[in-house]
Amino acid sequence: MIAATPEPPYYVVMFTSVRTEVDAGYAEAAQRMLELAAQQPGFLGVESARSDGLGITLSYWQNEEAIRAWREQAEHSAVREQGRADWYAAFTTRVAKVERAYSFSRPS
Repeated sequence: MIAATPEPPYYVVMFTSVRTEVDAGYAEAAQRMLELAAQQPGFLGVESARSDGLGITLSYWQNEEAIRAWREQAEHSAVREQGRADWYAAFTTRVAKVERAYSFSRPS
C-alpha cells in the first residue's frame, strides 16, 4: 500500500537491507516493529517492498524529533541489534526531508 502522507514538509527514513538466510523470528519482529512504530507520536505511515533479498522500507515522520524518539525506543533498539546479529548481511539507513510530493491514482 502507498502511505497516505500529509502535505510536505515531513521526513522519510529509508531503510535498505540485504537479508541473511536466517529467518527465525524475522516476520514476527517485523510485524511487531510496524505495530510499535504506528503507536509512536509523529509517525505518518510506512511502505515496504522486498525482492531477491533486497528490501526497502520507507517510514514517514512528522519531524526529526519523532525519528530520534523511534530510534531510541527500547524494543526497537533491541530488535535492531538482533537484525545486525542474525537477519541482515548489510543495511543502510538514510533520513531525508520531503519538500514536495506528487501522486497519481487511476479513477475507479
